[in-house]
Amino acid sequence: MSSSERSLAGVHVIGAGPAGLMAAETLAEAGCTVHVHDAMPSAGRKFLLAGKGGLNLTHAEPLGAFLSRYGARRAQLEPLLAQFGPQALRDWAHGLGIWTFVGTSGRVFPDEMKAAPLLRAWMHRLREAGVRFHMRHRWTGWTSAGALCFETPQGPLAVAADATVLALGGASWPRLGSDGAWQPLLEARGIPVAPLRPANCGFDVARPQPDGTLLPGWSEHFRSRFPGQPLKSVALSLPDGGAAAPRQGEFVITATGVEGSLIYAHAAALRDAIEAQGRASFLLDLLPARAPEQVGREVAHPRGSRSLSSHLQSRLGLAGVKAALLWELLPREAMADPARLAGAIKRLPLTLVAARPVTEAISTAGGVRFEALDGQLMLRDLPGVFCAGEMLDWEAPTGGYLLTACFASGRAAGLGVRRWLAGQRA
Repeated sequence: MSSSERSLAGVHVIGAGPAGLMAAETLAEAGCTVHVHDAMPSAGRKFLLAGKGGLNLTHAEPLGAFLSRYGARRAQLEPLLAQFGPQALRDWAHGLGIWTFVGTSGRVFPDEMKAAPLLRAWMHRLREAGVRFHMRHRWTGWTSAGALCFETPQGPLAVAADATVLALGGASWPRLGSDGAWQPLLEARGIPVAPLRPANCGFDVARPQPDGTLLPGWSEHFRSRFPGQPLKSVALSLPDGGAAAPRQGEFVITATGVEGSLIYAHAAALRDAIEAQGRASFLLDLLPARAPEQVGREVAHPRGSRSLSSHLQSRLGLAGVKAALLWELLPREAMADPARLAGAIKRLPLTLVAARPVTEAISTAGGVRFEALDGQLMLRDLPGVFCAGEMLDWEAPTGGYLLTACFASGRAAGLGVRRWLAGQRA
């Protein structure tokens, strides 16, 4: 063994996002020699950008409600979150000197709001613990003998690892390092991977016509005036949502459709409906604080010589993008009918025909199937190789759920490596 090979002995973590860094910290705590590789020039690129407008670290809602956000993968994620859940994540941040607070929506943020102070403190602690970082190291698979292969600024590198943690992210925001290039590498080794799909994404709209056809996108008038405009204090519900209460919040008009937190909360259901039926729809309440009867009375109130737009603004405060959306989506005869107009203000249907590309999404669904992993997040067919983070087959809405599960899975993978190594040495 060469001196360079001896210097790289130990556990190798591939991916320097939250999941990979948490796995590295968990391993370093046990005295393991840890190497972290990442294709980017510095660690946590996506983490930093996600926290640029305010790092939503986790959520303070009751644990049962919190776990429900993981949908079909709740059963797989619940054991991980039991070991390292929302409160444990806050306590961990406090241990770095990063204090947190709970916002009015229940979302948890660092006091300084930003991701950079937390990442700086974390990286300092990791380096102090002996974790070695190898940046601009792009993982390209394995040699025939099972060594890890990397493309590096110094040329190709092969490393025989004691164990490996793959924390390579999904395929969203590829310019920050999560490009999904790992997918064919694992599939070539027989690892089942669910296709990567956009999650927490925007959608393209279509406008139904009287004959039942759909016109793609907004009208030229609407598209030229309203992209970037937020619809605030609205409520969204799905037509087949049953007794589920409409969710209140806000979202943003884009050049091709809609995006934003209220859309992301329903993105999985909307995406799945489009994949199954070619379209999806939701119902928008433009005035959730007003009862339908009140809206009906105000719309029907005599308006005299005032225009309908002036009437809606003076009686209901409907103006700007909210009023424009009514004109955009309703036929003229509906705008002229007080009963139909009042009904649309409380239940305005929007039709969606496509999710935005995965490269534009905040996160991805799909990834390494949990059936390919044991309870320690080790690949059953590749002993000593563990997976963590967004590259696993799960999804969750924004609100701190994504980050919390990434941290928790990184912690679980690190613990899994420790147990596996202990068994190998016994």
